[in-house]
Amino acid sequence: MDSQLKVAVMGAGGRMGRMVVRTVSATEDCGVIGAIEQVGSTLVGQDAGALAGIGDLGVELTTDPIPVIAACDAVIDFTVPSASARHAELAAQAQTAYVIGTTGLHSEQEEALAQAARHTPIVYAPNMSAIVNLLFSLTERVARVLGEDGYDIEIVEMHHRRKIDAPSGTALGLGRAAARGRGIVLDDAAVFSREGHTGVRPTGTIGFATMRGGDVAGDHSIIFAGEGERLELTHRATDLHIFARGAVRAAKWAQGREPALYSMLDVLGLEV
Repeated sequence: MDSQLKVAVMGAGGRMGRMVVRTVSATEDCGVIGAIEQVGSTLVGQDAGALAGIGDLGVELTTDPIPVIAACDAVIDFTVPSASARHAELAAQAQTAYVIGTTGLHSEQEEALAQAARHTPIVYAPNMSAIVNLLFSLTERVARVLGEDGYDIEIVEMHHRRKIDAPSGTALGLGRAAARGRGIVLDDAAVFSREGHTGVRPTGTIGFATMRGGDVAGDHSIIFAGEGERLELTHRATDLHIFARGAVRAAKWAQGREPALYSMLDVLGLEV
């Protein structure tokens, strides 16, 4: 373990947490040394490896993140916004690299990440997939080239029935990329719902449509609709492993980096 990257997994009993445990354990130069679950969880005390379906790792799920974060090289967090903001503060105190794939953070929680990143490297991304981050880059470039004149932007996403935030963090990331390309702020252009007699579509808006159902890991499309033509860029995820794999890649990349708030674009070396 001394030669390995020592990783702590937040929310280790959840769907993504178990996937992260499996992915870290399958990565040759990484190992899970800590696993955290929320207070009151019936999973506390169980072995993280057994829960992940890979056999006992000798790492039990506990509820106190402080000693775990202090003992590891990197934290990987797919939990909920309030917990992730708190974990970022603890990582900053311990100067431990922190990778967050949690979505649905509000502006104050994102500001907490920015403050924590003054003391430790933090990688924060709405989606950890390499291809999705390439899609962010492509979206910004297309929006910059096409501009507002004659091209409407619509973002469509679908996820499994258990997802609790909407639109997804990835959909919002696509919206922000498109807005950057146009030189505007997403909050000033976003339309999140339509019902009834909405009137003519306002020029320059960025629309969102959200669907939930089944076990869909994540489908996202951004549509640039013009007169007589349209461009559709689509990504479909079929396995959560892609997000866990990206998070582990980010954790390894963050080692030795200067304290700052990074994105997966930084990890992948993608320019926008």
